[in-house]
Amino acid sequence: MTQTHVIDGKEFAALLKTKIADQILNYKQNFTPGLATILVGTNPSSQIYIKNKIKTSHDLGIKSYHLDLPATISEIALLAEIKILNEDSNIDGILVQMPLPDHIDANRIINAIDPQKDVDGFHPINAAALYMNQKGLYPCTPTACIYLLKQTLSSLRGLKTLVIGRSMIVGKPLSLMLLHEDATITIAHSQTIDLKTLCLEADIIVAAIGRPHFLRGSWIKPGAVIIDVGINRSLDPDSKKIMGDVCFEEALGRASAITPVPGGVGPMTIAFLMYNTLKAACLRRGYEVPDMF
Repeated sequence: MTQTHVIDGKEFAALLKTKIADQILNYKQNFTPGLATILVGTNPSSQIYIKNKIKTSHDLGIKSYHLDLPATISEIALLAEIKILNEDSNIDGILVQMPLPDHIDANRIINAIDPQKDVDGFHPINAAALYMNQKGLYPCTPTACIYLLKQTLSSLRGLKTLVIGRSMIVGKPLSLMLLHEDATITIAHSQTIDLKTLCLEADIIVAAIGRPHFLRGSWIKPGAVIIDVGINRSLDPDSKKIMGDVCFEEALGRASAITPVPGGVGPMTIAFLMYNTLKAACLRRGYEVPDMF
């Protein structure tokens, strides 16, 4: 039986946030990064996410600007608000909390954000920068996954890595980042044939498919490293428990390392949002970007 190391995302996030706060303090005489968040409607989960982001901004010394907009706002009116933020020199990062109401085209909203302020890393220009392995703002969750993998393994070079999920938020950008680290990548999804065999061949598995306990312990190659990106509500309607895509208890004793849910990738995602805000502030002003890896 393999001794499984549980990767403490909270601890890594705390260390990363301390580094970011120190850098912000160093730059204070020249500039203070500013992050604008936009919440459309009253989705309870979105309200919690925004509250956490605003609190973390304050804790690290980032100026926080927030817009609470009604769910009935028109797409044109939302675009007008984004235009104002694009033109505000005090704001370095703009984040529109997803999901948006059905009458608003999320892609159009993302494309309207100044790519230099796109701290989510979703704008096509930043996606192209990632594809070309050039300077830009990269998505936070995939960056968090890479960080945790590099803290756990000495090198990703040549390792067979299976990414389960092909979303623009995690699966696709993460696959590119892993390629840039010289890992050998396979992308799996809902239409993949014989997924269990692929899992048993993988040195690293990143589960980002959005299905609670989808990945069973018997699918894990002994000694593999597991990054669980899934955040799912319990199948029990009376339970408020959050579950990952991986059956955590079954993975213990097979995986050499695994991220828990909660407490794994989630805290790191918010930390890298703060890093992207600092990074955007530096790039916009021509300052050197601190290396957090």
